[in-house]
Amino acid sequence: MTQGNSEQEPITVVDNRKIDPETGEIREPVVAADTAAAGPGPDLGNGVQTDTLADTIGGELAERTADLQRLTAEYANYRRRVERDRKAAIDTAKASVVTELLGVLDDLDRARAHGDLESGPLKSVADKLATALQKQGLEEFGSEGEPFDPTLHEAVQHEGSGHDPVIGIVMRKGYRFGDRVLRHALVGVTDGVSDLAATPDQPSEEASDIDADTSDR
Repeated sequence: MTQGNSEQEPITVVDNRKIDPETGEIREPVVAADTAAAGPGPDLGNGVQTDTLADTIGGELAERTADLQRLTAEYANYRRRVERDRKAAIDTAKASVVTELLGVLDDLDRARAHGDLESGPLKSVADKLATALQKQGLEEFGSEGEPFDPTLHEAVQHEGSGHDPVIGIVMRKGYRFGDRVLRHALVGVTDGVSDLAATPDQPSEEASDIDADTSDR
């Protein structure tokens, strides 16, 4: 044998067992020095660097935050819409019930006009009913001297020139529930105080003219 053949390279044995046979403990993986030094960050074993992973997590977090904010805004709008619809349904139901009681209020007004509600148990019942309906939001309108409003009043008769129309007589009261008009007031319209005050002046002028003509004769 030659000297070159007799000299063999040393054999290196690498123990890749994950459990130490002597102590029974789990061994930590050995990372090569050149692998640890390569790249901007340590390799996680699947080819993804820590910086890239941080960017990915940050992007997903921002996306989830935007989704949560959008969902919160949609839920708040939904709650406001449901509350608005619920209130509208309650007001509609109340207005329907109150409308059925307007005939009773008309009967009580007629009884009051005849003096039947000046005393006695019927007066107490009428006052309690009116108070209860007012607490629910019922309002009456239409009284003598108020300016005439065609959106609230229905005129069945009209006296005067109509320059400054006001309510002269109320034949039936009007009622509204909140912003909703349940019934228009049935009224008679006449001229306002300014027109009525100006009307008597004309006969006076005509009378003075007649007197002047008489004196000239």
